Amino acid sequence: MNQDAKKTALRMIPYGIYVLTADDGKGGIAAATVNWVTQTAFAPPLVVVGIKADTASYQTVKAARAFALNMLGKDQKPLAFTFFKPTELRDGKLSGQSYHAGVTGAPILNDVPAAVECRVKTIVTEGDHHIVVGEVVEAYVMKPPAGRPDAAILEMKDLGDKVFYGG
Repeated sequence: MNQDAKKTALRMIPYGIYVLTADDGKGGIAAATVNWVTQTAFAPPLVVVGIKADTASYQTVKAARAFALNMLGKDQKPLAFTFFKPTELRDGKLSGQSYHAGVTGAPILNDVPAAVECRVKTIVTEGDHHIVVGEVVEAYVMKPPAGRPDAAILEMKDLGDKVFYGG
């Protein structure tokens, strides 16, 4: 396979930018920028997220059996970069961001446009990123979009010409 062609073709898949959060209830709190996310069913509402299998975030989601996807707005590019780094819990904030616990205990960031909270239904353990299927159990809209909801979120392409994930 032509590796350059593979990389270029796979990078043409559009991705939103999200902060995945989880709390295992035993002191393990995780927050990480993710982008391999999609909805897979209406009834029940299911989403999937690819999480790098060798990360603390993945271990926390596995232990918690729940997570939240916090949608980032177009103006929240710095926040995406904040959660590329290890999570810091200090002064009741996650990496400097205020949050509240959702119904599953997953942290919901207060300053994002929206979030969905999920219970883990299954995990597919293939490849270096495992696929976590979550059932949406709660949804939050903190900043209703003025237009199309899908136009309101930060996308990978908004992070700059040199920022890619995938391929």
